[in-house]
Amino acid sequence: MSGIIDVLHFAVDGLTTQQQAIANNLANSETPGYTAQDVKFQTSLAQALSSSGGGTATVTTTPSQALPATNGNNVDTGNQLVAAEQNTLQYQATVDLLNSQFRLVQGSAGGSFA
Repeated sequence: MSGIIDVLHFAVDGLTTQQQAIANNLANSETPGYTAQDVKFQTSLAQALSSSGGGTATVTTTPSQALPATNGNNVDTGNQLVAAEQNTLQYQATVDLLNSQFRLVQGSAGGSFA
């Protein structure tokens, strides 16, 4: 990965995919046999950032390994609601950082830093 804007853009994409998975999990919390989905990208992003010369980060969606209830559904509504809130806060912080980077670029090109 190159440049902070690329990194932040990837993080926003990963957080968006994660939020969609959480929303689908919550929407299907009472669907018999539904298997919740987990989205991972943070570890891949950290590895890409720590590799010399930049690396490639990926977003992966996998079935949750949580144990299913008697109806075969493994969505834990409480955990999903907490995950949704955490994801929202991370998304907001990441978008704020991305907007700050764009303001720096705009200011350095002769525009306003505000």
